[in-house]
Amino acid sequence: MNTPLASFLSAMRKLLSNRLGIKICLGLALVTAMAVVGLSTRLAPVLATVAAAPRLVPAILNGSPVSVLYVTRSSDTVLARCYPGFEPSLTLRAMGSNTEQTEGVLTCVSRE
Repeated sequence: MNTPLASFLSAMRKLLSNRLGIKICLGLALVTAMAVVGLSTRLAPVLATVAAAPRLVPAILNGSPVSVLYVTRSSDTVLARCYPGFEPSLTLRAMGSNTEQTEGVLTCVSRE
């Protein structure tokens, strides 16, 4: 029976008969394990069933570049830090022509 699997097993048996072959097999096993762990951590967010975490997306507001923060859950908390002498200010406005849905523009304004 000369199948690809039989040929592979025969080659592995020959490799394992010496020390170099054992080291090569252990190295291949380690690389394989690292690849599996690496792929599983990359796939984990894809398989998640919960809402996505807040994220920043570049956009343009009044001709200037801004970052849009998409908050996806009511339990999300956002921390805004301003330079000393300034404080966060949130202005609410309608989202385009949809007056039922609002968005907020967060800026840092002078306390004076």
